[in-house]
Amino acid sequence: MKNRLLSASGFGDPAAGFRVYIANRPPMAEYAYLPAVQPLQRGEIELINSACGNGWRKIFNVYAKLLFALDVKQFTYSRQAASWQQFRDQYLLQTASDTALLFSPPELQPGNKTVHIIAGRTYAKALPDAGLPAQLNWLNNEFAIDKINRLLVCPYFDYRQLNNEKLAYLAQLIKALDE
Repeated sequence: MKNRLLSASGFGDPAAGFRVYIANRPPMAEYAYLPAVQPLQRGEIELINSACGNGWRKIFNVYAKLLFALDVKQFTYSRQAASWQQFRDQYLLQTASDTALLFSPPELQPGNKTVHIIAGRTYAKALPDAGLPAQLNWLNNEFAIDKINRLLVCPYFDYRQLNNEKLAYLAQLIKALDE
């Protein structure tokens, strides 16, 4: 049984097995305070993109592209839609999508199959001071891993910071969690 996010705040499936954490949230009144994880409705990603600009478009696009790069037994996202764009628009961060984008620190449970990804080195380096019980092993200047907690750190979800080559590397690190 998947664990539910108890005190988390963000978008997506409260029982998500794939969770991305970022330091900021869309600057829209309706998202200023989210007391829990809230599934998005179809069309809501486009609404956020229209209201908040290209930065949020990049976050959602990179998230969908990453999920589409994971074609392994545990992650079947690429089998749900014909393209990452279609997946983004029809499934990403919605009810029962198994995906979440969180604006609160990770809730880690060793032994759980959940994948946790912190987007942004600066945010990741601030979390241990905030009480995150992780042992990050920095693989290079941009990527870190804690295999016990299935936690990864990667560049921020932006095309320039997490380009296609780095996105493929992140996908390989995620796949290697189960090896």
